[in-house]
Order: sequence, then structure tokens, then C-alpha cells
Amino acid sequence: MVAHVGAMPSSSFFASLPRLPRFSSTKNKPFVVAAMSDDPVREWILSEGKATQITRISPVGGGCINRATRYNTDTGSFFVKTNRSIGPSMFEGEALGLNAMFETKSIRVPKPFKVGPLPTGGSYIIMEFIEFGASRGDQSTLGRKLAEMHKAGKSEKGFGFDVDNTIGSTPQINTWTSDWIQFYGEHRLGFQLKLAQDQYGDRSIYEKGQRLVKSMGPLFDNLVIEPCLLHGDLWSGNISSDKNGEPVILDPACYYGHNEAEFGMSWCASFGGAFYNAYFEVMPKQPGYEKRKDLYLLYHYLNHYNLFGSGYRSSAMSIIDDYLRILNA
Repeated sequence: MVAHVGAMPSSSFFASLPRLPRFSSTKNKPFVVAAMSDDPVREWILSEGKATQITRISPVGGGCINRATRYNTDTGSFFVKTNRSIGPSMFEGEALGLNAMFETKSIRVPKPFKVGPLPTGGSYIIMEFIEFGASRGDQSTLGRKLAEMHKAGKSEKGFGFDVDNTIGSTPQINTWTSDWIQFYGEHRLGFQLKLAQDQYGDRSIYEKGQRLVKSMGPLFDNLVIEPCLLHGDLWSGNISSDKNGEPVILDPACYYGHNEAEFGMSWCASFGGAFYNAYFEVMPKQPGYEKRKDLYLLYHYLNHYNLFGSGYRSSAMSIIDDYLRILNA
């Protein structure tokens, strides 16, 4: 993801396609995907976006899946992502996640405004443009605000999310499940293991990984897990700060899960001691935390293996082998 915010009416909310579940909050206005036009982004900005003139359109670097653009107008700036080959469902999932995080009133996220199809194929999302500061901001503030989001964002439906979304460009299945071990084993590890087998013919990692999935229950002994709203893809490229130094998180792959799973991308997030100390002051560390850390790294190593190739296979296999040894499986 990349830099984003600008002046926009705070009452402008996002909406889902009719085939997707409505937001649970009654504060949200129902919305539909934008109607087709020659330039639906420009059309929305000059109507519902309240602008009368677009003064500049400039590319924003940083993404590898989508094209990012800043639209400057006489009423402020907008951040727009487009993808010429993927329909609106990917951005719908992102928008629902951003809105869910926004509603916790904890950590700052760019507020989504509109999703729709492009007339020549593909899709777009329009959101708040946030002018980034010079650094990622204070680590302790990031840890505290992330914990506040986890504490505030709860689900009565169990583990999952109202829609499937993507982790990178990989589908992420979010079917509601009452049991966390089942959800993580089936929809996170199991899905990635099957993908590795189908994509690479990697029967070894699939079979060993399935042994781990069937044996990992003891890692959660005597643990009560509440579904927490997770960003889902929290690495350094998705963390920044605004001009006031307040942390901002971007490009989510949201779902409700075990809060510890949020640290699954910590191997490329550069979280320091100040981050964790502040986080655990709000969300206390649970028994057995250390022995589960690598289990949550595994999902993301498997996803990187499936997305980027064999360079990540050894890290994933090493974690699987270690757990099989520890669990005598």
C-alpha cells in the first residue's frame, strides 16, 4: 500500500453489494457498487465527493498488486486504487475491513468511500487520503492502539468475517466458525497447504502440515480465545503514521480471530520491545504465548511460498517439523 487522506465529509460511508451482508452497525448507510460510466472515479469525486474540480492526478508508488493514484481536488485529496484484472470483490472485502476497524475508534485507518467496476474490466476503490509523516511513528503508541482495536472489535458470530477477502492476492476464506482451532486449521493452514500441493505438487509439506493441523490442539490447552478484529496482514509496508505522528495501518485482510495471530507477519514488521510492552499492557499475554508464536508465522510463510515461490518453503517446513517434534506427532 502507499500514502493516503484529505478533506472529506465524515458522514460519507461505504456500502456493500446487495449480495454481500450489510454492516451490522445501524450507523452505516446501505450502499451499492457504483454504476458503470466512462470514468466512474471522476464521476464520484465530482458528485458524491463534493468536489467541483480535479486539479491534479498523480501516481503513488509502493504497491505490487494494484495501481495507486492520488486525486487532488478543490475540496481535498482522495486515494484511489485500481486493478485492471480483478472484479470489485477484492476491494469490497478491503472496504468492509477498513470500516470495521474505523468503527472501533482506536487506531487510524483510511476511511473507504466507494467501490465499483471499471468500464474496461477490473475495479476501483476510493478512500480517504492520509498525508504520511516522516516515520512509522512511536512503537509504544502503535502497540497500545492496536491492542485497543483488538479489545474493542469483538464478534458474536465466532471466528471469521462477513465476506471472504484476500491476503496479498491469495483468497482468504472467512466462513464463520465457532471454534478457533478448527477455523485456523481449516481456513488458514489447511487452505494454504492444499494450495501448495495443487500449485507445486508439494505432497511432503501438505502431508506434514496436515499432521500438524490434527495435532496442534495441546498448544491451546487451558486457553479461552475471544474473537478479536484483526488487521490480518500487519507488516512494515502496511504501517505508517500521519503528519501528527499518530499510527496508521493500511491494506487489511480483516477477520475476527485470536489476537496473537496478528503478529504472524512480525518477521517483516520490525516490532520492538516498546511495541509489545504497550500492547500487552492493554491485552495481557496469555499462557503458552511463546509456544504458539511460530504457529501464527506459519500461515504467512505458507502464503509467501504460494505467492512468491520456493524461497519461503524452507522456513515453513522448518516450523512444521519443529512442531511435529514438540508434539510427538
